[in-house]
Amino acid sequence: MDEKQHEKGTARAGQRITPRAESPTGAPEQKAELTVKNRVAESLRGIDEIEAETVTLVRSTVSNTIRATGAVAEDVIYVTRDVVKGAIGATEEVGTGLVMATRSVAKGIILGVSDVGGDLVTAAGEITRAVVKNVAAVGGDVGSVARSSVEGVVEAGKEVGGNVGSMTAAAVNGALEAAGTIGNTAVHAVRQLLVTAVSGVKDVASSVLPTPREQHKEPREGQ
Repeated sequence: MDEKQHEKGTARAGQRITPRAESPTGAPEQKAELTVKNRVAESLRGIDEIEAETVTLVRSTVSNTIRATGAVAEDVIYVTRDVVKGAIGATEEVGTGLVMATRSVAKGIILGVSDVGGDLVTAAGEITRAVVKNVAAVGGDVGSVARSSVEGVVEAGKEVGGNVGSMTAAAVNGALEAAGTIGNTAVHAVRQLLVTAVSGVKDVASSVLPTPREQHKEPREGQ
């Protein structure tokens, strides 16, 4: 082996044993990092797109259905019940996406009712009432879906300039009322998870949800 070949071999050996702080551009490690980063970003963007599509679909379905009948006051309740039932049935069939769906459906219903000049407070209460009842019927987590539906109501209420405080109070009361028909455990679960959903809405948390001391009390039979 001549001198140049010896130096080249030594340099290669040094590269193999010398640790590097970062992977050089184009290295397998960096390609793996970029692949995962890009795929996760695509997935997250996909989730946002699915939510947006659900909101748009529900909004147009609600507004078009109510316009077709012309009975805004009555149909707000019936259409809300039917839309919620259909959405929960879809998630049960697919087997996933229940919490995300209830948030998007709640938002879409409020936006659709707003488009036809319907009563947003009535719609808010009916949304959570229907969500809790239908989710309980399929054995789902009523606390989590109650929270997600209230969040959807609050978000949509802010977007359309509605009375967010009254809408949130109606949504909370609707969820608690429906939970009350299921049992004390359901009521307790809903109350606990709704605290975070309404924490930013002035005057709602203190009027319809438990104080910090009450949150730690377990429900007793007969209450």
